[in-house]
Amino acid sequence: MSLLFNGRTGDNTTRRVGFFQRVFMGGINHLRQALASLGELWRSPLATFMTIGVLGLSITLPSTLYLMVKNTEKVTAGWEQAGEISLYLQSGTTEQQANQLLLAVSSMTSKIDSARLIAPDIALEEFEALSGLGDSLAYLDKNPLPYVLLITPKPQYLQPESAKRLLQELEQQSVVDFGKLDIEWLEKLYAIVSIAKDIVWIVAILLCVSVVLIIGNTIRLNILSQREEIAVMKLVGATDNFIRFPFLYTGFWYGFLGGLLAWMLVAFLLWWIQSGVENLAGLYQAEFTISGLDMQALGVILLISISLGLIGSLISVQKHIKEIEPS
Repeated sequence: MSLLFNGRTGDNTTRRVGFFQRVFMGGINHLRQALASLGELWRSPLATFMTIGVLGLSITLPSTLYLMVKNTEKVTAGWEQAGEISLYLQSGTTEQQANQLLLAVSSMTSKIDSARLIAPDIALEEFEALSGLGDSLAYLDKNPLPYVLLITPKPQYLQPESAKRLLQELEQQSVVDFGKLDIEWLEKLYAIVSIAKDIVWIVAILLCVSVVLIIGNTIRLNILSQREEIAVMKLVGATDNFIRFPFLYTGFWYGFLGGLLAWMLVAFLLWWIQSGVENLAGLYQAEFTISGLDMQALGVILLISISLGLIGSLISVQKHIKEIEPS
């Protein structure tokens, strides 16, 4: 028992406190400590701003990279549904043989959604219109283009792996020279996106650890600067939990303000690159707007930054508060 409260025992000085009153007074006490810790940060604005700036920049980089990868996945999700198989028939295939193959493929209703036969004459006309080589094509002795069968698989066969298996099955058909899967390039894109995800996670983990260390060291310096005050508080009966809360709230405010700054920086960076993305999309006659920076993203960023602030302050408080004892 502390020196201040020594001898103050007895039933006459004890009165019962109701549950709701304890909850209310506890909430008031936490609010007072939270505001007091915010006031402490306000009294040293330069140091506070520098710490919050470091935290905000540390959270901005992985947040921006994550949103960019997320938007890339949104684009590729639409491309994936455009998978189509092209079957090039053997040179010399007659129209009757091509129509028989069309009927055979169309009968595979469990795997094939639609099939369309393109005759060599029609293919040559399309190539002439698109290539602008009409004068040169006039010198050809005969049409070199074969019959082509364009096949759209069922949705369950639009994924790269299942589409590949279907392509191998179709290539076993008679008069088929070879097949082409138009989404083979998508696998390479998925591999790049997967690597980008791994990089985002590695950068995020490293920067989160740095945030915890920065906040932990800042709280440690705050504790050491108030060493004598903490010793006096313990001398008059204050518990470690009572002393711990103001420093935990300091970590909370660091995390909250750092996360808010990170969200504003991410919004600025995405706004900055939006014009470049629109110009790139315009080259492909498409419209694309970067998404993901909504209130949900703000909540996630704040939750992560506040959690990092509390973890860093808790680690520092648990270690250094116990080491301070009144002599």
